[in-house]
Amino acid sequence: MTSHQVSSHHVFETAFGFCGIGWTARGIARFTLPTATPAQAAEALAKRLPGSRQATPSGATAEVVAAATRYFAGEREDFSAVVVDLDGVDPFRRAIYGAARRLGYGETTTYGALAQEAGFPEAARETGTALGRNPIPLIVPCHRILAAGGKLGGFSAPGGTTTKRKMLALERAVPPDAEPAQSSFAF
Repeated sequence: MTSHQVSSHHVFETAFGFCGIGWTARGIARFTLPTATPAQAAEALAKRLPGSRQATPSGATAEVVAAATRYFAGEREDFSAVVVDLDGVDPFRRAIYGAARRLGYGETTTYGALAQEAGFPEAARETGTALGRNPIPLIVPCHRILAAGGKLGGFSAPGGTTTKRKMLALERAVPPDAEPAQSSFAF
């Protein structure tokens, strides 16, 4: 985030806990997955958006807040068209995030397959690192990326892999290469 870019943030409650969203005039710049308290969400945003000011979202940002609230209440939501501000994000991470954003609700893939999709077939490990630094989880659905063999893999968001598991269960996610009879993960 460049220092001249004015940013705003907002903390809101969902069925999973308190989320935070940060935005600039160019789009959504930060998102924090649910935390136990509003203070934890605000603290996470403050670390990622220094100098940001508290504001009430309007327009497209208010729509993202409403969609995230519905998502965590169990409704099917699509964040692929949300305008994002990835200022300061390198081209490799942009490619990985772009490929991840093409995954639909409940659709999963592996780190290796995502790296291939983004044009970096030998970068599965680096893909995991890039996703761990994702500034806008949920909008860039890093929870849908799994380790080889359909294993859960890591998750750096609040709640760790428990949050990832809950989000995948909420979406009734299907592991990559699942048999048609297997409708979702057996969490």
